[in-house]
Amino acid sequence: MSSENEQSADPGAGADEPGAGAPEQLALIRETVRRAKVPRAKPRTWRGAALAGELPVARVLVNKGVLHLDQFFDYAVPEELDADAQPGVRVRVRFGAGRRNVHGGRREGGGLIDGFIVERRAESDYQGALAALAYVVSPEPVLGPELLALSRAVADRYAGSLADVLQLAVPPRNGRAESRPSPEPLPPPPPPEPGTWERYGQGPAFLRALAEGGAPRAVWTALPGPHWPAEIARAVAATLSSGRGALVVVPDGRAAGRVDAALTEMLGAGRHALLTADSGPEKRYRQWLAVRRGSVRAVVGTRAAMFAPVRDLGLVAVWDDGDTSHSDTNAPFPHVREVLELRAAQGRCAFLLGGLSCTVEAAQLVESGWALPLLADREQLRRAAPLIRTVGDGELARDGAARSARLPSLAWQTVRDGLRTGPVLVQVPRRGYAPRLACERCRTPARCRHCAGPLEAPDQQDLNCAWCGQAERAWSCVECGSQRLRAQIVGARRTAEELGRAFPAVPVRTSGRDHILDAVPAAPALVVSTPGAEPVAEGGYAAALLLDGWAMLGRPDLRAGEEALRRWTAAGALVRGQDEGGTVVIVAEPTLRPVQALVRWDPAGFARRELADRAELRFPPVSRMASVTGPAEALASFLATAALPPEAEILGPVPVPSAEPGRPRRPSDAPVGESWERVLIRVVPGRGAALAGALKAAQAARTAKGGGEQVRIRIDPPDIG
Repeated sequence: MSSENEQSADPGAGADEPGAGAPEQLALIRETVRRAKVPRAKPRTWRGAALAGELPVARVLVNKGVLHLDQFFDYAVPEELDADAQPGVRVRVRFGAGRRNVHGGRREGGGLIDGFIVERRAESDYQGALAALAYVVSPEPVLGPELLALSRAVADRYAGSLADVLQLAVPPRNGRAESRPSPEPLPPPPPPEPGTWERYGQGPAFLRALAEGGAPRAVWTALPGPHWPAEIARAVAATLSSGRGALVVVPDGRAAGRVDAALTEMLGAGRHALLTADSGPEKRYRQWLAVRRGSVRAVVGTRAAMFAPVRDLGLVAVWDDGDTSHSDTNAPFPHVREVLELRAAQGRCAFLLGGLSCTVEAAQLVESGWALPLLADREQLRRAAPLIRTVGDGELARDGAARSARLPSLAWQTVRDGLRTGPVLVQVPRRGYAPRLACERCRTPARCRHCAGPLEAPDQQDLNCAWCGQAERAWSCVECGSQRLRAQIVGARRTAEELGRAFPAVPVRTSGRDHILDAVPAAPALVVSTPGAEPVAEGGYAAALLLDGWAMLGRPDLRAGEEALRRWTAAGALVRGQDEGGTVVIVAEPTLRPVQALVRWDPAGFARRELADRAELRFPPVSRMASVTGPAEALASFLATAALPPEAEILGPVPVPSAEPGRPRRPSDAPVGESWERVLIRVVPGRGAALAGALKAAQAARTAKGGGEQVRIRIDPPDIG
């Protein structure tokens, strides 16, 4: 036994009594231990220690995310750990010892690694010697059977490992938070009144079903305005009144704060937990433990809250499922909507997918009959939505003000009228000042002749490449030959400067990635914001300008139209209703389908038409698809060994753009300076599990062999170009 272990096993090693009494006490303690004839076991191996009398085997999930180790491992349970080593607790185990390293019937050696006990058993299926548990990190059970089953289903759905999913599902331990007791649970509240849910045809019936213990499933297209947080709170209150729990997942901390405030106003303090990254690790873990212990039955939070272990779950709800924040950036890249669908199916609880817009996936849930639509009639919509006015390319060409200042006369007039009664919102597709450029005639993006990078004019005079920095002195369009340029997207800061000069007596505020405003007062002001960063105005905005709409629609992505409409409706919903004079001006071609959907305020109809187009193209969500990316040789080797379903169709390979230096790398990007390729693998509906299983098996085989560069697998990627 090492001196380190001897000190840790000696109860008197930490004594700090003054004088000569301390050595005498240590000698007395050592003599008492010798007379007890108890095996002095090493905490690392427990050599010679007796095993637990009942259920001496613990089945452990080790924290190894590699796919070929995606299984449970059996360990012996020492008698001294019997009481604490219960299913669901965190443990430390030795992993990686060879079969030859066996002493006294126990396997020894290997590195210490974290894990969870998932089961206690009387005997092991493994015929060889078992290693013993090193120690129990905490007796707090954090991995229950429901969470384990959900995590396994998510891992299989996304061709990932169970350990990777649990990294997302179970927060890191905080000893101080764990030592504090959770409060006693409060009794169920009374059923709420329908309130603003009466504006929806089936709204009151949906709340009654929740209050009576039912499990309705609905796709809710919310009316514009400030009421959606309170409506979510009423759905949660109805679920709690039935004695069940509720879980709400929103895209960001600002939305979580609004729902949190609405729940506090309706239910009072102590009935729900807020799980966001802004809370900090200790507070977040304390709130998570309160949910796990059953002290709190309602949860609102951001993406990681989708795994919150709510007791007796009766409702799962996701708001704005089209937001990219709902798609996890860590393997195996689960999406909140899909995880909550799994929870609704496994737990037989209610499901609510809500938003101001409507995704194609939501439309498919309605089309398939899995969920029912929850809509308001056109009369309610006309009262709640602002007036939408459009400015097309032809109008811009005839407008002298638009040619000189990028804003058409209609927009200037709308701003003037709106500032008489309140703040005006201006949505700009990008932040910053330096504009990217495009051909004035055909709008083909201006590219560098050396590296194909985008050209920009930081000083509004000289042309430079944003990637390689080389100057461009004789640019001409490769499509039409024109030598005239226009700003492809002018940044928010430059737009704020232009508006500030035009309205010198009006304050101008900006909201973007670097500094996001949560709210602005009702006083007249110009608020320039990038999409997704729009602050809420007290009493609503008097008007809104949606600039450079064509740039949002021109992105080379299958979801460009859907995403543009989602951004526009989110901004338009912050504007006062038409009856109160609210007006929205969008600078985009009026004949385009997303623009027409905004004018009619019909996101559900747009999603249905997009779904029909996807069906013709056989793209998700009509089909199941996987994206596999990696270096060309690794990708070819992977496809050669993967036992794909017979009906699988491979699209590609195609080059993958590499991440731009100095910018965050997206999951779809190749590392900076590397050349990667991507293939899309498509199967018919109903064969998604077979595709995920084949890809997971092929990846596990490559991992087990070692030495080969791994490829990246993403099931149903949100961005497929």
